[in-house]
Amino acid sequence: MAAIAAPQHRSSKTESYTDNKRKEDVRQANIIAARSVANAVRTSLGPKGMDKMISTSNNEVIITNDGATILHKMQVLQPAAKMLVELSKSQDSAAGDGTTTVVVIAGALLEKCLLLLSHGIHPTVISDSLHKASVKAVDVLTAMAVPVELTDRDSLVKSASTSLNSKVVSQYSSLLAPMAVDSVLSVIDPAKPEMVDLRDVKIVKKLGGTVDDTELVKGLVFDKKVSHAAGGPTRMENAKIAVIQFQISPPKTDIEQSIVVSDYSQMDRILKEERSYILGMIKKIKATGCNVLLIQKSILRDAVTDLSLHYLAKAKILVIKDVERDEIEFITKTLNCLPIANIEHFRAEKLGFADLVEEVSLGDGKIVKISGIKDMGKTTTVLVRGSNLLVLDEAERSLHDALCVVRCLVAKRFLIAGGGAPEIELSRQLGAWAKVLHGMEGYCIRAFAEALEVVPYTLAENAGLNPIAIVTELRNRHAKGEINTGINVRKGQITNILEENVVQPLLVSTSAITLATECVRMILKIDDIVTVR
Repeated sequence: MAAIAAPQHRSSKTESYTDNKRKEDVRQANIIAARSVANAVRTSLGPKGMDKMISTSNNEVIITNDGATILHKMQVLQPAAKMLVELSKSQDSAAGDGTTTVVVIAGALLEKCLLLLSHGIHPTVISDSLHKASVKAVDVLTAMAVPVELTDRDSLVKSASTSLNSKVVSQYSSLLAPMAVDSVLSVIDPAKPEMVDLRDVKIVKKLGGTVDDTELVKGLVFDKKVSHAAGGPTRMENAKIAVIQFQISPPKTDIEQSIVVSDYSQMDRILKEERSYILGMIKKIKATGCNVLLIQKSILRDAVTDLSLHYLAKAKILVIKDVERDEIEFITKTLNCLPIANIEHFRAEKLGFADLVEEVSLGDGKIVKISGIKDMGKTTTVLVRGSNLLVLDEAERSLHDALCVVRCLVAKRFLIAGGGAPEIELSRQLGAWAKVLHGMEGYCIRAFAEALEVVPYTLAENAGLNPIAIVTELRNRHAKGEINTGINVRKGQITNILEENVVQPLLVSTSAITLATECVRMILKIDDIVTVR
């Protein structure tokens, strides 16, 4: 008896009851909060998705169906739900498109995780299985992809059109898609063909007209007027352009102080000095042959005064003032010139050359166009037009997404079908793989495969089709080996999506699945929230 009693006594010391209820509650609360964010944007997925009207605290109204914009403007307080907002931003910076898709996939995965947790599967097991499934999913997608060359302009335009078809301005996709492709192709640096810096594509918005009036400008466009003071020129041929970062105005004292002038002769002397100081600067500018001045906005004192504008007009120099500081790099790269920070450094070799600088009337206002730039840098400008600010902002966002899609194709030159085809194929192949695996892992991977069906299901639902019938038919067609079969929401039926020209870059899909899985794994691993005040 004594021999049996001893181990019982020892085990009672090592065994203790652990309360897991709080951990489960925190995990459940996190998943439910994150899912509610995913459900909010789910209706915006696809070409037939709904738009959201966002009213901000300063009474600004935004109409959009861009997932990243909707989530960015939503004031989410719950920490786990904020992770989905960040997830959308990550997808935006990684691929530029698929910001709604990534959140919808994450929401579906979280729903499946909640079910797996309720069956008593440990979060770490679920997390590891999700990682394995996402790696396998990327391999499957890569195997499905079709290689594309940058010389194949039609394929690039098709993928940009697919991105634009789900936007508010989808009816203008035939105009904006080729524009996005030409913009990106014109800024590719031959030394680094895989890299595209979208800061080299400047989008200038101008109210008036319609989106149809949007144009691609080989040169520079400023959404401001030429300085008309003292009847200065508004058109200049054979322009020699200087970008200056100093002020053509009387100098101020270094410290804040006031000077009291009590005598008229002293006042005359000050004005004379001012005149000779400004005149001296303008003579130096004129001596280099410069006839167009772009003057950076100054925060210290006035960049130009009425007196200096008067002398510049007399010297027949065209002046564009209040150029923003962050535009200087783009302007100097385009004009192939150097910014001049001091009048003493003003030399002819620092100037840029263009055939024509002119002020053009456009809509209600005026813009300045610089065309025929000599040795122009690898940059381009898109002048976007719109009848109101809401359309204008949405056109800019849509064009940015299309530019990002083309950038993805430059970085990773593969295309895959859209319309829910890759997700159904992934679901089928991962489901088959899960049957081969043993234990909990296979169970978790099957849940991952089922979660991916949310994309075709949502596309069908948003298009007003019967989602269950559509997804069942899709599964059936894919099981027969038709891997490019997807939902054609325009015709309301299932067709070969590649033949319908509904294509997207491989990077958009692989990035969406990888990032969504990472986010879900992170949320799963959280078992407590500690608030520090």
